[in-house]
Amino acid sequence: MIDALLGIDVGTGSARAGVFGLDGTMLAQASRPIRLWRPSPDLAQQSSAEIWAAVCAAVREATAAAGPHATKGIGINATCSLVVLDVAGRPVSVDPAGAPEQGVPAGAPEQDVIVWLDHRAGEQADRINATGHPVLRYVGGRISLEMETPKLLWLKEQHPAAWAQAAHFFDLPDFLTWRATGSLSRSLCSTVCKWTYLGHESRWDESFFRVAGLGALADEGFARIGQTVLAMGEPVGAGLSSAAAVELGLPPGTPVSSSAIDAHAGGLGVIGAVLDGPVDLRRRIALVGGTSSCHMAVSPEPRFVPGVWGPYFSAMVPGQWLNEGGQSATGALIDHLVQTHAAYATVAEQASRTGRHVFALLADRLDALAADSAPARLTAGLHVMPDFHGNRSPRADATLRGMISGLKLSATADDLALLYLAAVQAVAYGTRHIIETMNQAGYMIDSIMACGGGTKDRVFLREHADATGCRVVLPREPEAVLLGAAILGGVAGGCFPGIAEAMAAMSRAGEVIEPAQGVQAYHAAKYAVFQRMHGDQMEYRALMAKP
Repeated sequence: MIDALLGIDVGTGSARAGVFGLDGTMLAQASRPIRLWRPSPDLAQQSSAEIWAAVCAAVREATAAAGPHATKGIGINATCSLVVLDVAGRPVSVDPAGAPEQGVPAGAPEQDVIVWLDHRAGEQADRINATGHPVLRYVGGRISLEMETPKLLWLKEQHPAAWAQAAHFFDLPDFLTWRATGSLSRSLCSTVCKWTYLGHESRWDESFFRVAGLGALADEGFARIGQTVLAMGEPVGAGLSSAAAVELGLPPGTPVSSSAIDAHAGGLGVIGAVLDGPVDLRRRIALVGGTSSCHMAVSPEPRFVPGVWGPYFSAMVPGQWLNEGGQSATGALIDHLVQTHAAYATVAEQASRTGRHVFALLADRLDALAADSAPARLTAGLHVMPDFHGNRSPRADATLRGMISGLKLSATADDLALLYLAAVQAVAYGTRHIIETMNQAGYMIDSIMACGGGTKDRVFLREHADATGCRVVLPREPEAVLLGAAILGGVAGGCFPGIAEAMAAMSRAGEVIEPAQGVQAYHAAKYAVFQRMHGDQMEYRALMAKP
């Protein structure tokens, strides 16, 4: 029987489990879908009970498929979504009005999770930012409405019954370790990155919560948001509880690591991979792509980068300061533009008939249209501003919206292919903007260590390399987010002395995509259009503010 580690990853649409050997080789994985309720465009809600059930089912299937093994440690990551429970650990509804069109009654009692992409707390975020409190320096200068303190303030002001009933406010990764162990401890990763915990000082800043309108949490000694904060890789409680062990089909007492945000686990899975000599983390950025994208870089000293979250101390790599850029909609944006196009049904039917992905068919069509030229040049007259769901960084403006310039009075499959390419390029220019902003603050990034859904798309990879001028490095293990969770489990289980050693033992680099020659000037011109489109949108707002 071999020793193995279990990684658990909860994304926006599914819960996954992966079993890994101590060398980072995946033995088996399984997945279960989870529901997402959208009562309105700015609201996104889930059920923590449903998420836990999906986790249990995925773990049972993956561990059974892995064959005989001994689970030495469990690592857990999830999206940075807010879970609200009462004193008995039961769900407290966060739904303001229900979703009758989806058959959900008002109050939706099972919907106790405000999902990371929920934008209900925009007004609250603006008021918190208006305080100018020094804590805001550690979130890029402006707190995002995606973070937890604006959402807590929304609950307090707009849903006072839920606020009063709530006994526990968890980040979703910490909810999962609580379900697994019964421990109310929180993760340094979640609390520093999304809750304004000062990791470098090991404390909550009481004055911040008071000026933000959340003084009640300080009055309670922060009991509802966490009084014990553990570094990633630290064991939680006494390990797997008896009840959770039965649900998961694992031995009680199995070590469970303090959790991580899903993107940060992906960062652990890729950023330390040995490539071509000594690892210089200052030259690397971890790009974790999915529904949204996160761009994470670390340095020995704090770097204050306007519009980029952080610096966060020890929130990913121990002892290093993390800066986290991101795009609010990447996979979601590309899917939206492709799936709402008039030609999508035809292309989707062809994909189903041939057993290929829609994006693969569109990539083939782009190659055919380009003939002997670079496919990138096909969009010389078609431009997309990708901020359909606001801009997370570096503009840090959730009010921005998407734009498309260059549409024709046709909607053929070729038009769809071109729009797909323009959308991918727009996402890549967003990555370039983030990297340039970080490099201006002292980084020297020339390598993108990429993982997540986007890495399965050759157009996405090619355009990111060419648009940024950086090489794109893929991990040997494609499921790097699950691997990152397993790395944490290995540290908690004593298989490795620390995260650095676990990364060195379990992560390896795979394919490398180098930037193509001959397209630099073209991408520079399109990037200038990308920047100009933002300026144009600001001018449109100014014009419309006058009447």
